[in-house]
Amino acid sequence: MQVDVIASVNEARSDDFIHKTAIVIDVLRATSTIITALAHGASEVLPVETVQQARSCQQMGDILGGERFCRRIAGFHAGNSPYEYMTEEILDKRVILTTTNGTRGIQKSHKASHILAGALINASACANVALQLRKDIVLLCAGAQDVFALEDGLCAGLIIDELMKQSDLDAVIQVNDFGLAMHSAYIQHEDRILHALMHCAGGRRLTKIGFAEDVEYCAWVNSVPLVPYISGQPAAMKPFAQNSPLLFR
Repeated sequence: MQVDVIASVNEARSDDFIHKTAIVIDVLRATSTIITALAHGASEVLPVETVQQARSCQQMGDILGGERFCRRIAGFHAGNSPYEYMTEEILDKRVILTTTNGTRGIQKSHKASHILAGALINASACANVALQLRKDIVLLCAGAQDVFALEDGLCAGLIIDELMKQSDLDAVIQVNDFGLAMHSAYIQHEDRILHALMHCAGGRRLTKIGFAEDVEYCAWVNSVPLVPYISGQPAAMKPFAQNSPLLFR
């Protein structure tokens, strides 16, 4: 099984994902928020690229969520903090989410056979699902301000580590050079992930504007055993299930 890691959305090409499983990673905070919303009872999360798309997709009862420059978009119900999606108000509701990088990454992966949302909080479960799907894997780090973000790279390294641990003895996991570098970076930081996130550019930026608790939550490795996946059109994310039609795509 080939596993490739792409450093940022800007470096990804749509054709990189054909016939593969894409795992989109935006630790701070889009994919962590999608996972959290579904874990707290949202019926699905619809990731869109622009604010205008989000507003045009909204139907009665939908929750509009999203950020620009780490701040909630004016007129939206919620921003991009996972804590805003831990309320009863989202139970059985569709969340329409637009973020600066993470939702762009999901849109960029649209040619993949399967699209999963990965983060530190669901890395083990995400690796498990990806192995079940039995396709080559592309780990797309969303990045920040169009460049690589360390927290996403560390998460890619963690997912690679989980893939190696969980794969059966006959499976050979081959990783591209950048992925090998990220795996080494994760091994170096695995006992101090929170420290790494607090001191990387994204963590410092969020802490400065009052979201230090978000950084702490997003650093909680393997705390949520749920994997969002794309199902149907428009491309909404729902929790992966063993009987998912994705297995037969």
